[in-house]
Amino acid sequence: MAVTVRIPTTMRPISGGNSTVEVEGATLREVLAALDAAYNGFKDRLFDDAGDLHKFVNIFVSDDDVRYLQGLDTPVKSGDTVSIIPAVAGGF
Repeated sequence: MAVTVRIPTTMRPISGGNSTVEVEGATLREVLAALDAAYNGFKDRLFDDAGDLHKFVNIFVSDDDVRYLQGLDTPVKSGDTVSIIPAVAGGF
């Protein structure tokens, strides 16, 4: 099943400059593994040493935050869009 992954600007050098890529997978975990297999370097940017998503990376499957779904085990289907959104912090 082909899933579109939206790549944030800060990570586009890893994807060869592509803003979107298509990979296969039935769960978010499989999609992210396929993304790293196709474009080495995503794993280091997305996961901590324990294999969990970094706190400062938000991932959405079809506009739903995976932290409120099933996390890395969130199912994806052909045609879904996975968006990687780096957290933004700031202040006055």
